[in-house]
Amino acid sequence: MFFVYVLKSLKEGNLYTGFSSNLVSRIKRHNDGLVISTRIRRPLKLIYFEACLNKHDALKREIYLKTSWGKRFVKNRIKMYLKS
Repeated sequence: MFFVYVLKSLKEGNLYTGFSSNLVSRIKRHNDGLVISTRIRRPLKLIYFEACLNKHDALKREIYLKTSWGKRFVKNRIKMYLKS
């Protein structure tokens, strides 16, 4: 199983989208500063994730969520969280 996830930078407020087969380990790597793209944006909080049955589907979903339509979808799904 693969996971597509969205992290929120508690420092900047920006969102980061990625995918992994081990969600817990990947988030830990982000928060430990081992992922170059999010190192300076720490700390990060998981705010959304989806499970996919295979890597191909997860990668396609990640690519979609990084588009303007995908970003709109995520923000719509978690709008109550973003207001708080």
